Amino acid sequence: MKTDAFALRHIGPRESEIQQMLKTIGAETIDQLIYETLPDNIRLKKPLDLDPAMTEYEYSNHIQQLGNKNKMFQSYIGLGYNQAIIPAVIQRNIFENPGWYTAYTPYQAEIAQGRLEAILNFQTMVIELTGMEIANASLLDEGTAAAEAMALLFDVRSRDQKKNNINKFFISEEILPQTLSVLQTRSAPIGVELVIGNHENFDFSTEFFGAILQYPGKFGQVYDYSDFIAKAKNNEIKVAVAADILSLAKLTPPGEMGAAVVLGTTQRFGIPLGYGGPHAAYFATKDEYKRSMPGRIIGVTIDTDGNRALRMALQTREQHIKRDKATSNICTAQVLLSVMAGMYAVYHGPKGLRYIANKLHALTATLANELQKIGLQQTNTAFFDTIVVKTDVKKVKEIAENNEINFYYINENTVSISLNETTSIADVNKIVSIFASANNTQATAIETISETNHFPSNLARTSGFLEHDIFNKHHSETDLMRYIKKLERKDLSLNHSMISLGSCTMKLNAASEMLPLSYANWNNIHPFAPLDQAQGYQEMLSKLEQQLNVITGFAGTTLQPNSGAQGEYAGLMVIRAYHQSCGDHHRNVALIPSSAHGTNPASAAMAGMKVIVTKTLENGNIDVEDLREKAIQHKDDLSCLMITYPSTHGVFESAICEITQIIHENGGQVYMDGANMNAQVGLTNPATIGADVCHLNLHKTFSIPHGGGGPGVGPICVAKHLVPFLPTNPVIATGGEHAISAISAAPWGSALVCLISYGYISMLGAEGVTKSTEIAILNANYIKEKLNGHYDTLYSGEMGRAAHEMILECRPFKQKGIEVTDIAKRLMDYGFHAPTVSFPVAGTLMIEPTESENLEELDRFCDAMISIRKEIEASTLEDKNNVLKNSPHTLAMLTADVWNFPYTREQAAFPLEYIAENKFWPTVRRADDAYGDRNLVCSCAPIEAYMEN
Repeated sequence: MKTDAFALRHIGPRESEIQQMLKTIGAETIDQLIYETLPDNIRLKKPLDLDPAMTEYEYSNHIQQLGNKNKMFQSYIGLGYNQAIIPAVIQRNIFENPGWYTAYTPYQAEIAQGRLEAILNFQTMVIELTGMEIANASLLDEGTAAAEAMALLFDVRSRDQKKNNINKFFISEEILPQTLSVLQTRSAPIGVELVIGNHENFDFSTEFFGAILQYPGKFGQVYDYSDFIAKAKNNEIKVAVAADILSLAKLTPPGEMGAAVVLGTTQRFGIPLGYGGPHAAYFATKDEYKRSMPGRIIGVTIDTDGNRALRMALQTREQHIKRDKATSNICTAQVLLSVMAGMYAVYHGPKGLRYIANKLHALTATLANELQKIGLQQTNTAFFDTIVVKTDVKKVKEIAENNEINFYYINENTVSISLNETTSIADVNKIVSIFASANNTQATAIETISETNHFPSNLARTSGFLEHDIFNKHHSETDLMRYIKKLERKDLSLNHSMISLGSCTMKLNAASEMLPLSYANWNNIHPFAPLDQAQGYQEMLSKLEQQLNVITGFAGTTLQPNSGAQGEYAGLMVIRAYHQSCGDHHRNVALIPSSAHGTNPASAAMAGMKVIVTKTLENGNIDVEDLREKAIQHKDDLSCLMITYPSTHGVFESAICEITQIIHENGGQVYMDGANMNAQVGLTNPATIGADVCHLNLHKTFSIPHGGGGPGVGPICVAKHLVPFLPTNPVIATGGEHAISAISAAPWGSALVCLISYGYISMLGAEGVTKSTEIAILNANYIKEKLNGHYDTLYSGEMGRAAHEMILECRPFKQKGIEVTDIAKRLMDYGFHAPTVSFPVAGTLMIEPTESENLEELDRFCDAMISIRKEIEASTLEDKNNVLKNSPHTLAMLTADVWNFPYTREQAAFPLEYIAENKFWPTVRRADDAYGDRNLVCSCAPIEAYMEN
């Protein structure tokens, strides 16, 4: 046993188990299984050209040495990114805790109550700090949140505005540059015309439906927007405000000024800079706009017994119901980071946040005063934490960099300085000394800080916030540690049992991949730091791009998209730019099979494309003749085909090359959804099947944790002719020579977590990543065979094999009165998270075990499914009082004095022997979604609700 091989630790089954599993499925070798699963004409002919695999120890040394190439300057650059202090209790118990970072999106509410409560805290924090009525469970970053605000305001235009095609959107020139770039990307496809200007000169023309302002402005100037918003409202113009959330502890919240949407980033609430991400954006709006709100909302409801329960409210409205009519996409959250930011507010409470904001403002005021004393002009008339200084930039920059300090240099004689939570009096003295030296003057040492507010008194916040009990009781580390643990115990994560979600690839997130995220020389770099200060990052990101190029067979990669859904959008926008470069501005038709991910039509609609749905056959495969007919019909306007491979039905379709050829013959491009890439790596690739662009889910195939619903990274890899169009960034240029504008706010998106995928590929090497794919396919076929005779598999390949996932037919069980949801809830009693429910086929379960699970765990899961099948058989249509309908069973039910059920307590909670060793208890019974949607509450109960007891 080669104990230093990472593949040995990542891949679950041992060699002896593999032989046993092959025997069970009737294959002599892995090669035979792959031959029977994958069309031979698309099989790669040689191994991937990747570097030899590192051991975990070698990788640890390598990543530390690489991190040492990142220069640890003190950055006062600002522009929406500020160094923050991560409370150690949060770093240790959430950020570095697999109980939190390996959880899945909380679709199964009964086993996600802890995470749901943590997100509810986040929503409450956002609502109260912004002065708004409703908030969501986070978005990807500030730039994309601003784009979502623009889309929302466009969607909620008045009937007359829609009738008259009012499509102008005003952007204050104070907006952050990266936000502007994202707005430019997102506006054109949906028909929004941007007008950029000085908000003080805006004429409030009826040609505008909306506007966006920055608060404070990009270089720190604080404006009173009350009059602007009032005049806008009188002219039916709705206003979004991008606000610094920490400043709202001191400044009047935009909600009190009448804003329709308030958005921003929560990065400075205890989240590392990470060279740009991941950072949870926040988004708050009015209750009347909740049906147009992007992303997810966590709501309060009741369970079967009438007890309080939490769940995702309105959770499927965008991608699954609206599909091509969607204005947004539900896969747009940063849950792990929102949990951390919300917990930061819990830890500090209102008094703590006021203290931090007051101290930061006082230090900024002190700095401004001292710089003026040495003869420099500070131009911001009102500010919170950022000032603008007139000086000789060349001299300042040279001295600052010699002192390992970064400022933002606006032009040759103007410097912007943004202070942050970590700034001390000593830091301010150092800054003053740099400017004094550059201007040949002497500075006096600062010993006390100014207590004077440097903004108008009418902008001082007077309203309270975070008055709820939860924000006022966990201020010691002991209390917070126990609160975090209490919530963690309510959630089922990968550290408890296998999560076999089809299409979601919940695989091991190895500790050796995760550890570097806590290293200061990786997590504390500003995204706009000069490139020569981020050489470690540049090498790592460049190498990861090259690794992904090799794996996909493509020529170029951008890591900028920070979710899979955003990767879809980026891929479509690159295709759009390519067609336009060829003069084909009219090519806007996207062919999408009816079996496609719901995100596909939503992304196509956001990219301004017309969706044409193509048929699928009874065996789940694409109807090639229908596709051909529609491709020919639309050949003059055909933009692309969006296809998932292997299909969403878990099958490698043998006609794939014919399908891609049809599209190319009719002038289109082929976009491949990379959701199922875990069945391709090392065996075939998107280039081989004839695709032109694919997105990858680094949070699936390449081991970045789901984090309870984010972070994710969704890079796109493209063929040579599309490389020139990869996206750029307005502050630090990236992408191709004809780059489209930004897809997300940071140049390399969520750069910090790219370390995980870099480590995954580097430690597995070509042989390891290929074996991972093979074992993922083996594990799926093993489950398929073990469940054969108990459940029918809906679709199989031509030789009877599944790919890395399969769909179990559950619709016939309705004759017994059992729905697929009943199976999902009953699995909780067996200690398992349900597979994917009713996707892509209603009334079915889609199972994907991944390569990380060993034979023992696979058998446990199969035993549970077989036991449930027997329970189904014992059920009747007339009798609703059965073990499946009443699941999940809570500890409160099992310990109650009264037991009014026709089965034993043991049958309810311990139906199989193994469960007693590691029992997971759901903390609520079934959540009532309908009740919650009728009575939408998405924040904590007020403190009075606690006092009534």
